[in-house]
Amino acid sequence: MTTDLPYLRSYAPSLQDQARHVLGLGQLGAVLLRKYPQPHAVRSDKALYDYATELKSRYLRNAGTVNKVVFDSKIHVVRHALGLHTSVSRVQGNRLAAKHEIRIAAMFKQVPDEFLRMIVVHELAHLREKDHDKAFYQLCEHMEPQYHQYELDVRLYLTHLEHAGERLWAAQ
Repeated sequence: MTTDLPYLRSYAPSLQDQARHVLGLGQLGAVLLRKYPQPHAVRSDKALYDYATELKSRYLRNAGTVNKVVFDSKIHVVRHALGLHTSVSRVQGNRLAAKHEIRIAAMFKQVPDEFLRMIVVHELAHLREKDHDKAFYQLCEHMEPQYHQYELDVRLYLTHLEHAGERLWAAQ
């Protein structure tokens, strides 16, 4: 019987087989902990807003203003991926005003900085690129050169959570 790996479906079968093997040995969590021993220090919505704003000012100075960045306990990771970027446009007088919000699944309060950065970079990239196309991923890689590796590792962590049920950085 083959273990279903919903978070890794878009990856090559050989990579999925490697993940199944490590998962079958019960060592996926240990591998991730060795690679990423410490959780990030961003614990509040204010700290998350500051974190995202700093990344935006470094890489996307001319993009729209981000009005709100929060950890959201209502985001279900499978249904909504890892975070959400929303833009609401309203007419104010004779101009159009847009408000951008980024919501990160609350479970990412306790993960390594690399995972949080990958998710925030992804959502910030939507300020410029709406679709997940080549230009979008080039922008993600511009902001975080290890973007694709971190995305894979986040997906491996979600696979670990689904199969083992234990959060790796929650007790630290």
